[in-house]
Amino acid sequence: MLANPSHKYRPYPVVDLPDREWPSRKLTQAPLWLSTDLRDGNQALFEPMNRERKLRLFQELVRIGFKEIEVGFPSASQTDFDIVRYLIDGQLIPQDVTPMVITQLREDLIETTVRSAVGARRVIVHLYNAIAPAFREIVFGLEVPQIIAMVEHHVGLLKRLTDQHPETEWVLQYSPETFCMAELEVSLAVCNAAIGAWDAGPVRPMIVNLPTTVEVTTANVFADQIEWMSRHLARREHIVLSVHPHNDRGTGVACAEQALLAGAQRVEGCLFGNGERSGNLDVVTLALNLYTQGIAPGLDFSDIAAVARIAEECTALPIHPRHPYVGDLVFTAFSGSHQDAIAKGFAAQKSDAPWRVPYLPVDPQDLGRTYDSIVRVNSQSGKGGIAFLLQRDRGIVMPRRMQIEFSAIVQGLADSSETELSSQQIWNLFEATYLQAHAVATGLRYAGHSLFDSAQGQGIELHWMAADNGQGGQRQSSWGTGNGPIAATVAALKLPLRIDSYEERSLGQGADASALAIVEAVLPGVPGSRFGVGKHANIITASVLAVINAAARFEDTVV
Repeated sequence: MLANPSHKYRPYPVVDLPDREWPSRKLTQAPLWLSTDLRDGNQALFEPMNRERKLRLFQELVRIGFKEIEVGFPSASQTDFDIVRYLIDGQLIPQDVTPMVITQLREDLIETTVRSAVGARRVIVHLYNAIAPAFREIVFGLEVPQIIAMVEHHVGLLKRLTDQHPETEWVLQYSPETFCMAELEVSLAVCNAAIGAWDAGPVRPMIVNLPTTVEVTTANVFADQIEWMSRHLARREHIVLSVHPHNDRGTGVACAEQALLAGAQRVEGCLFGNGERSGNLDVVTLALNLYTQGIAPGLDFSDIAAVARIAEECTALPIHPRHPYVGDLVFTAFSGSHQDAIAKGFAAQKSDAPWRVPYLPVDPQDLGRTYDSIVRVNSQSGKGGIAFLLQRDRGIVMPRRMQIEFSAIVQGLADSSETELSSQQIWNLFEATYLQAHAVATGLRYAGHSLFDSAQGQGIELHWMAADNGQGGQRQSSWGTGNGPIAATVAALKLPLRIDSYEERSLGQGADASALAIVEAVLPGVPGSRFGVGKHANIITASVLAVINAAARFEDTVV
């Protein structure tokens, strides 16, 4: 049993704001968004992103629609400095996107930071320092007047340095780190000191960013703090009020939502909540929460699975299967009563009516997802799970999303046959679904392939036979090139197919073992993805078959 915490932990005081207005307000528009995936998120990784992964994630953030992106800590990392220069010198930052760079209050660090950003069309320089009592007294040994003087001095230095480069539009962002644990009067004094030193005004834009550096109160207290600051900040009409919630209490999204009601205009966070300790604000969840309330978030998550795969590849962090909106299982109902209610909801849903399907807060198709149900069979009862039977009897280990897809197919057969399915029946269905699709695709049958080298990389010629009887049917060929056999096969199919994942397995042991290739494919305009499987002694042939089988599973696919 936990010890009585009353002598050890003291709650932070609430805000004296009896006339608070935020509880009666309603959100009507999306905030300004800043992604800190490349900085705050990056520093929290087991292995920080290298240049290639950072640039790939930067491009994805731009595609999603972020107009402000924190690109790094150039004074603390040569890698970050070089990436900032690479983006600016290579003119890789779109005209409507503003990069942000961060630094502490130290003269040499500020000088390096400015040097990293010179030449950008527009750039935000983010200065921060901790102001809460524990940090003032324990970490720095400074009194409040000394903190204020330090802020004024370093903001003044930044102003002088940036005034030397008028070709760039410089925006100051000041963050009183540990704001949520500091006295509001102290927070106001240091923020107003920064506003005055920067001389914020119509031609000198400024952002005041108020973080929950470590979440220590309920979300409503943070909202009170934001409303109090919004009322009292100097030159408020020239200030963009921003928040940077962390998730130590698990309420980062709630803090952001209530802060927006309280006067915040901008939020900072990471795509799926990555960050120190319990993470930063989860931008995807906040944006799609707004979407479910009829508010366009201004960020493109219409293919949320593709965003998730890129984020996972760049950060090497898996997304939890129950993560809101994007987890592999969030649109999967295991409960029979849930499945029944959802099925009835789909049957009643009209295309031109407001979304009203039980248990589904958002239409999965809006996010490029589908509703997939999983057959739950208790192996202890003698039935065995679908994935368990395939692995035990056939040696096939399916990826999780493939388990979801195939389970729905098995459920359909079980429902129509109204009987228990044996392991052999499940295998027959697996073969027909994933291994033999190429035999019936649009009247053509795969008849082999030839590989060749090309100037573009790997080339392939696919051979096809009319699927009537094979006796005199017309042979056809199609060609494609790519950076490997899979890309070449996609090109030869003449389809806008995108391969989202590829896995290979070995079935059996020794020289006679077969290779199994599994691909997950997406066809733009068609909700969800399709899996294809190829089985052959040669892994390249298995891969080619897997792509063809995946393509053949899309309705109206033409080879």
